[in-house]
Amino acid sequence: MSTVDRKILALAIPALGALVAEPLFVLVDSAVVGRLGTDELAGLSLASTVLLTIVGLCVFLAYATTAAVARRTGAGDRAGALQLGVDGLWLATGLGVVLAVTTWALAPWSVELLGAQGEVAVQAVTYLRWSAPGLPGMLLVLAATGALRGMLDTRTPLVVAASGAVVNAVLNITLVYGVGMGIAGSGFGTALTQLAMGAALVAVVVRGARAAGATLSPALGGILGHARAGLPLFIRTLSLRVAILLTVWVATGLGTVALAGHQVVHAVWGLIAFALDALAIAAQALVGHALGARDVDQARSLLRRTLQWGVGAGAVLGLLVGLGSGLIAVAFSESGDVRHAVTLGLVVAAVTMPLAGWVFVLDGVLIGAGDGTFLAWAGLATLAVYVPVALAVRAWAPPGAEGLAWLWAAFAGVFMAARAVTTGLRARGERWAVSGA
Repeated sequence: MSTVDRKILALAIPALGALVAEPLFVLVDSAVVGRLGTDELAGLSLASTVLLTIVGLCVFLAYATTAAVARRTGAGDRAGALQLGVDGLWLATGLGVVLAVTTWALAPWSVELLGAQGEVAVQAVTYLRWSAPGLPGMLLVLAATGALRGMLDTRTPLVVAASGAVVNAVLNITLVYGVGMGIAGSGFGTALTQLAMGAALVAVVVRGARAAGATLSPALGGILGHARAGLPLFIRTLSLRVAILLTVWVATGLGTVALAGHQVVHAVWGLIAFALDALAIAAQALVGHALGARDVDQARSLLRRTLQWGVGAGAVLGLLVGLGSGLIAVAFSESGDVRHAVTLGLVVAAVTMPLAGWVFVLDGVLIGAGDGTFLAWAGLATLAVYVPVALAVRAWAPPGAEGLAWLWAAFAGVFMAARAVTTGLRARGERWAVSGA
């Protein structure tokens, strides 16, 4: 195994465990709530989409911090790197409190906007409001994890994420069935877990900052600088979340069976996406570190090798998901119609997973290089390609399982192909590889 491979895997393997924590939370929630009924599972689909959209829009707290901290680390400025991490924690705290209050207050409106009615809407609002207090914890996890990745530490987030996944499963089962809270127990259990995870990771970053001599008090200039640096990645992520929300809206129009099936397919896709993104996280940190040290050749070597890993891992995971689609469907629903929809959707998603591996790794390389402005424009361009295709599915696809298959062909096929083209062309050029801290 080459030195580059060892560096990639040393970061990617621990990052894998940390990255799958959030989709594992969704999978656990889906499995627990799915046994309550189809309305509850469909409601969870809408509520988790809103919640993950909010958190997803704030992923710049992790990505921008990883790139900036990695560059400072590569340049030999450890104290400056950890100061950036502390600034990110303060920004995450403020955003988390504001978003928690807003999510609770606007829960009925956000669910109605996605087209939910009747009992499905009631279940979605319940989950959203009970999970909203966990938002500050979720954002602190992002910011602290980004700082640690930039320091080339993916092991600490792994330990916290693995512990959180176990705690979340126990709390969900206990609160939903033992206490009898229903879907509210699932949301509340996840919120408690996220707050505990945020506190644990913040403690690690603060301890490192004190040891390096970094300031712990909030600095307005540093916080605003973090926000400005994260704006292009926010726009890029917004385009992705709009595409995901549009996909859920289309699934809602295809009927309750399609929507319930979409929740399971999307949860599995999220798990695989985060698994593949482990390679992107390794690329972010290593490319940022190499460019900070002014080693452009090393950055390009990392680009080539992580792409090979991404496509290969996508092919293997796609094969496993395709072959296991029927078993996965049985695990998440008692309904024969929903199982059929899940199976078809997973098979379509499985075929596109090598392409997804390519896309996620390229995203990681460009984020690690600080190429956020390009990613923002590319995100808007790919969204423009996807919107008419998704609207065509809503208008002409049949309801139920067949419609869900067409929807996933549009999202995992057309949308991901557009992302592959834009980022692939960028990576072939020279403008992304800017060296220096």
